[in-house]
Amino acid sequence: MADDIIRVENLSKLYRLGTIGTGSFRQDLQHWWNLYVLRKKDPFFQLGSASGHAAARDHIWALQNINFDVKQGESVGIIGSNGSGKSTLLKIVSRIVKPTTGTVKGKGKVSSLLEVGTGFNKELTGRENIFISGYILGMSKAEVAAKFDEIVDFSGIEEFIDTPVKRYSSGMYVRLAFAVAAHLEPDILIVDEVLAVGDADFQKKCLGKMKDVSRGHGRTILFVSHNMQAVNTLCDRAIWLNKGILKEIGPSTTVANKYIASMQKFNLSQSWENLKDAPGNDLVRFKHVELIPHIEETDGIIDVRTPLTVRFQFWNLLHDVSLNVGLVLYSYSGDCVFDLLSPAAHCHEGIVSGECSIPGNFLNDGSYYITLNVAKDAAIKLYDLEECLSFDVEDYRGGIQYFGKWCGIVRPKFPFLLGQKELISES
Repeated sequence: MADDIIRVENLSKLYRLGTIGTGSFRQDLQHWWNLYVLRKKDPFFQLGSASGHAAARDHIWALQNINFDVKQGESVGIIGSNGSGKSTLLKIVSRIVKPTTGTVKGKGKVSSLLEVGTGFNKELTGRENIFISGYILGMSKAEVAAKFDEIVDFSGIEEFIDTPVKRYSSGMYVRLAFAVAAHLEPDILIVDEVLAVGDADFQKKCLGKMKDVSRGHGRTILFVSHNMQAVNTLCDRAIWLNKGILKEIGPSTTVANKYIASMQKFNLSQSWENLKDAPGNDLVRFKHVELIPHIEETDGIIDVRTPLTVRFQFWNLLHDVSLNVGLVLYSYSGDCVFDLLSPAAHCHEGIVSGECSIPGNFLNDGSYYITLNVAKDAAIKLYDLEECLSFDVEDYRGGIQYFGKWCGIVRPKFPFLLGQKELISES
C-alpha cells in the first residue's frame, strides 16, 4: 500500500427495504447455512438482484463503486446531503458494517466516534470505560494511565468520572467519547457529525485537537461534517458523496465550494415581456427584477464577502407622478434586515429603472429574500412585489479558527484598530 493507510476499492453497499428476512423460513435457513456455515456470498444480496446499478423496488444502494486512497497523516472530509451514504462509508471503514461488494484495506489502530453511545458500556463508569477503550486499542494499563489525566481534563467532566455513563447527558457522553478517541493515539481517527451534539466551545476545542493530532502527530482523520468552514480548515482533501455515488474528490476548498454551489437555492432573476402578464395593477407593473452577485474568486458562490446589486424595471402607468421604491431585505428566519427607500423621482408614463447596491462584508451567512414596493409621494403604496428575489449567503472565515455560528443578522467589516504605541500616541 506504499504510504496509503486506507484503500477503498469498488465499494458498494446494498440494503434491503421493509421487513427483515426473506419471508420464508426455508429461505432464511438456506441464507444462514450458505453465509455462516459454507461461507458463501449472501445469495439474497447480490449485484445481479438489481438491473445494473439500479436497485429493485425492495432494495436501495447506500454506496455504489466507491474508490479512493488516504495517505498516512492526511485529513479527509466527507461531505454530502443527508442520505448520501457518508455514515455508511464510515461504518464500513470502521469494520462495523460489511460491504456488499468491494474491499477496504487499512493498517493501524482505528478509533471511531460515529454516534452518541459508540463503544461505551453504559453500566460502567467513565473511568472504567476509558481503560476498556485503551485495551481495545491494544494499549497497556500503564499506557492508558499515562493519558488518563489528560483525557479527563479535556472532557471537562472530572466530577462525574466515577459515575456510570448511563447517567451522563448526551453532551457529557460525547465530551468523554471524543476525549478518549483523540487521546489514546489511534493511527486512524474516524469522526461523524456526532460532534454537533456538543456546544460551540467544545466543537472548537475538538476541531483544534483533531488538527493537532493530524498535523502534529501524523495521525489520519476521516471527518464527516455539514460545517464547510470546519472541513476547509481541518482537511487536506474532501470526498463529496451524492446518493451513494462519489461525485467529486479533491482539495477540500474546491470540493466544498462545488457542493455548496449545488445546494444553493435561489431566484436571482425574473422577467415579464408582456404588460398584461406582468405582476402589478392598473398603476404599475413590473418588467424585470435581477440580483447580480459580483463574484471574483469564489467558484460561483455568494458568500459574506460578495457585493450584490439589485436592478429592476417597471411600467409606470400614471402621468406626472412622484415615485419612490422601497427595497426590503428579509432573512428566511423572519427577520427584517433593512427597509431602504429610494429618493423620489418625477416620472411620466413609461418604463422606470432602478438600482441598489449592497456592499460585501455586510450580510451574515444565511438565506434571504427581497421584496420591492412602489409608492407615490413617499406615502401612498401602489404595489408590492413580494419575495421576488431569493438567495443564500455562505460563510467565509479566512484564517479565523472559530467554527461556531457567527452571531447577528449582519456581519460588517468596519475599520477596527488594535495596538499599543500607535493608539496611545493618537489619544
